[in-house]
Amino acid sequence: MTATTWARRVTDGVEPKNVIIAVLPLVGAVRYGWEGLAWAAFAALFAAVIPTWFIRRGMRRGRWEDRHVGQRQRRLVVIPFIMLSVLTSLAMMAWTGAPADMTAMVLAMFAALVPIMVVTVWWKISVHTAVASGAVACLAIALGAWWLLLYPLVVAIGWSRVVLRDHTPAQTVAGAMVGALSAGLTFWAAR
Repeated sequence: MTATTWARRVTDGVEPKNVIIAVLPLVGAVRYGWEGLAWAAFAALFAAVIPTWFIRRGMRRGRWEDRHVGQRQRRLVVIPFIMLSVLTSLAMMAWTGAPADMTAMVLAMFAALVPIMVVTVWWKISVHTAVASGAVACLAIALGAWWLLLYPLVVAIGWSRVVLRDHTPAQTVAGAMVGALSAGLTFWAAR
């Protein structure tokens, strides 16, 4: 198998929505049991499922050519939609008294989207590495430092984005740093 084939598998397999759909239930179940799983499903609906629907709808209408929304200018439409969806979830969770770590996870997602949006105005930062790195940081804070052992996966995701020529090495490193700092610090402060 070629490097490009492996890179495509990594990029598609560990894309942001899949990371969100994996991490939310993990934290929810470990921290709060069945209640946490229910809140994780609710949060994933707004943070992954609805944004995926929006992106696929845009693809069908010819607004963007791929599910990773490779063109920076088109991300300036997608990211605000995702921010609004995540913010809606956050408001509903805060209003209904969702468990602290679940609300903090959604707040961390929103916090990571803010610098991603700002940077995207002038540069194509890697959302893949930002989401993965932020997820690892939040897992380490919520469940223990040994989750930091997942950081080689963030490196593999960065490698895949560079091999596919979707990002430069600097864009993947910047994404990883923005994700870890914004999501990790927000999650730590909010819980």
